[in-house]
Amino acid sequence: MPSNSLMFQGTGSDVGKSLVVAGLCRALVKRGMTVRPFKPQNMSNNAAVTPDGGEIGRAQALQAKASGVAPHIDMNPVLLKPQSDVGAQLVVMGKVEGNYPARDYQTKKIELMDVVVAASERLQAEADIVLIEGAGSAAEVNLRENDIANMGFAVASQTPVVLVSDIDRGGVIASVVGTWELLLKEERALVAGYVINKFRGDVTLFEGGIKVIKEKTGLTCFGVIPYVPKAAKLPQEDAHTLENTKREVSSGSIKIVVPRLAHISNYDDFDPLIAEPDVELQFILPGDVLPGDADLVILPGSKTTITDLADLRRQGWDVDLAAHLRRGGTVLGICAGYQMLGTYINDQEKTESEITSIEGLAHLNVHTELGGDKSLVEITANSALDCGNFKGYEMHIGITAGPDCDQPFASVDGKDIGAVSQDGKVMGCYLHGLFADDDFRHGFLSRLKDREISSVSYDLEVEQALDAIAAAFEEALDIDGMLAAVK
Repeated sequence: MPSNSLMFQGTGSDVGKSLVVAGLCRALVKRGMTVRPFKPQNMSNNAAVTPDGGEIGRAQALQAKASGVAPHIDMNPVLLKPQSDVGAQLVVMGKVEGNYPARDYQTKKIELMDVVVAASERLQAEADIVLIEGAGSAAEVNLRENDIANMGFAVASQTPVVLVSDIDRGGVIASVVGTWELLLKEERALVAGYVINKFRGDVTLFEGGIKVIKEKTGLTCFGVIPYVPKAAKLPQEDAHTLENTKREVSSGSIKIVVPRLAHISNYDDFDPLIAEPDVELQFILPGDVLPGDADLVILPGSKTTITDLADLRRQGWDVDLAAHLRRGGTVLGICAGYQMLGTYINDQEKTESEITSIEGLAHLNVHTELGGDKSLVEITANSALDCGNFKGYEMHIGITAGPDCDQPFASVDGKDIGAVSQDGKVMGCYLHGLFADDDFRHGFLSRLKDREISSVSYDLEVEQALDAIAAAFEEALDIDGMLAAVK
């Protein structure tokens, strides 16, 4: 097996592994290297469609962008999409393989090591270096057996490892030392060192911490990464960051609210809206009401449409939504949100849950039959709302039909898609990523209120954020030292 890979494993979840890999991908590309990102196993409902017709974690799609290449299923061969507290949908090499309770998946992993190693080898064959992201913590000893995400993969592939720890979360010294103490001898042999992420203030104040870690572990510190404000411009991978991430709230003239569904998915759809200076976007948490002064309510994607619709009603959001429409507000449903807006949803095949049917919110005269193959395709659509052409992608199971489809949301290759109510106040479609298109976003927002078109170019903002992070890494990290660890 080629040995041109370096793995980044966390001392905990949400310590910035995805960001570190993305930043280093961009930094090494700027050095003239050919780079590929890789994550053996990801768990996220935020996924991206690849040009080869598969789905991978959104973070790997961002890392591919940082590397200047198109995303590919090899970059994330195993994706788990949580459907409940104890189970997830399993996606292998971009395609759905089935639903697995957590305990059953632990056995299933035995079959997947060969899959992830083969995918990593294909990437290594086409790149100067492959930067690999672990999942969760390197020291999850209760899950060590059959592990394919962290040290199990590193040992099997003999890949050197750099630990990543987040000082912003507190306890960073204990995190690094504690992780080291829980590693087996063969695992310790692969750890080249560590980096500290999100440091604020005078970095010299952490010199004592580096000394203690060296005394306890012998590990090399490859650098202390400062907090980079522009990192907030990048898509978030995990849903819990919707609560953990502090977003700047504008005093925007357009107020958009998104109910935080229990199994919300593809919520990076909303990042381009957040970037607009005249937009105030709020994720409404369970237990809170949908604000009465919203201009637009967006029902987002969900991994479990029927169960999340039932929960939406338990939250009383169906009542809030009806009141919003009576006040003259506008509603957009994306993917599962589109299905929820119809008259009913059938799932006779039990593709998402044990519930086979549910009445919809009936704000659109359409209905949905779940089942069949998953639609995974990149598209270019022509808006039926006079908002121009835009690019996006479909990622859904099911077919939606009904009278309101005669008034479509858009068309693709001459075929009408989505639906709009007779009064034009309720809209639905299966298209993700639509707001990343600047012209469509500006046109859609201008339908809500008269506004001055901003100069925001969302894709350019993401590119500039990646460049800023790469520049910060070049200054703060011993990148040459990390590359030297690649044997």
